[in-house]
Amino acid sequence: MLNVALTAFILLFFAMGLRRPFVWVLAYLYIDILTPQKISWGLLSTLPVSLIAFVLAFAGWALLDDKRDSRFTLRQGLILVLLVYCGITTLAADFPAQAFEKWAWVWKALVFAVFLPLTLRTRLRIEATALVMILTLGALVIDGGLKTLAGGGGYGTLRLFFDDNSGIVEGSTLSTVAIAVIPLIWWLVRHGTIFERSRLTVLFGIGLTVASLLIPIGTQTRTGLLCIVLLGLLTLRSVRRRALFSGAAALAVVVALPFLPSSYTERMSTIEDHRSDQSASTRVEVWKWTLQYVQDHPFGGGFDAYRGNSIRVETRRAVGAGSNTVTVEVGETFDKARAYHSAYFEMLGEQGWPGLMLWLWLQVLGLWQMERLRARWKNRSGPGQDWQAPLANALQQAQIIYLFGALFVGIAFQPFMFMVIGLQCGLWSYLSRTEAPPVRAGRKPVQLSLSRAGLP
Repeated sequence: MLNVALTAFILLFFAMGLRRPFVWVLAYLYIDILTPQKISWGLLSTLPVSLIAFVLAFAGWALLDDKRDSRFTLRQGLILVLLVYCGITTLAADFPAQAFEKWAWVWKALVFAVFLPLTLRTRLRIEATALVMILTLGALVIDGGLKTLAGGGGYGTLRLFFDDNSGIVEGSTLSTVAIAVIPLIWWLVRHGTIFERSRLTVLFGIGLTVASLLIPIGTQTRTGLLCIVLLGLLTLRSVRRRALFSGAAALAVVVALPFLPSSYTERMSTIEDHRSDQSASTRVEVWKWTLQYVQDHPFGGGFDAYRGNSIRVETRRAVGAGSNTVTVEVGETFDKARAYHSAYFEMLGEQGWPGLMLWLWLQVLGLWQMERLRARWKNRSGPGQDWQAPLANALQQAQIIYLFGALFVGIAFQPFMFMVIGLQCGLWSYLSRTEAPPVRAGRKPVQLSLSRAGLP
């Protein structure tokens, strides 16, 4: 039954695009985030539905859509340069087979991030894009949240619709993204026009937020916990009653602590000292190796260059418990081909210093643009001028949380976050085009009477 429902839903998506080609863009977002072809065991599993949606989205825009308001921004240019650079490093990669395997999905994520802003010509399209992204990710988040409540969580063991601990459903990745989109959830609740604010939308927003907060618990990832803390700090900037919000957040933590599984609290305790956990110790050693590697390979080693590393890991473990803890055992292990566990070192090791600088420029420019939009629109109160600043703020917060989580997860090319970047570029382009130029102080706008000019 699930297979039939998924197939019918995607076919409906494709059929609707015949009347409104932009729907094919939304169809690609849905398919790329949820990957229903992995969930299905019938027709969808045998068809390249992602590629079909990708081609339809581009063809629909190129052949059928109005392109008069499409604008190409600086950040889209930076993504194109990064795309070309990654292609060059792939050709000269240390591990060609593995590099081309990663390139097969990276190029698509980058190309779509360049393409998406060209289609976002109206507020409705911007909102529809955000809505489809949130609801599609929500399917994964709600599934994970329910399984966490049912006791099915655990580090590396939380299984969602399909048994695959990679991509967006990898524990640390899903934790980071789930927390990052919470500001977008509430922008849709407060300012959405497709589903206007009502009791049902508020209740759904609360439920989806709770499910998102449960994901770091279900996956037992330290990154997710740190992202939750960062989200709380960022929220203080825009919330009106900060003292009330801080008190409510502290109360929620106190109430939730007794219900947290002991395995979760034990794992979170390793945040204090990375040497007490082999996973944390390993990533530190990989980072050291990467810094040494780029000294001889300043342009990187191509995708999956980490496969060439060989590291020595030292761990420490306290012997005994409580007052009986008197000694510390020092262990030593050797490992090789360990992943970067950091987007920053992923970029550095794979794309070298030029690739890292391009990626950082792309990210920092996005934060700056969203801050400018927020500052320009936050004090406006005219009709239709109340949604721009909150959306810029939500997209900025999502990007900050992503960049913070990326310190500990290798998600430099995570497709969902490049969709967020595409949404940022689309908002920047749309508001730059539609915003009326400000009137200089001390001057009145010139009004030309057509009758005085001798025109009918």
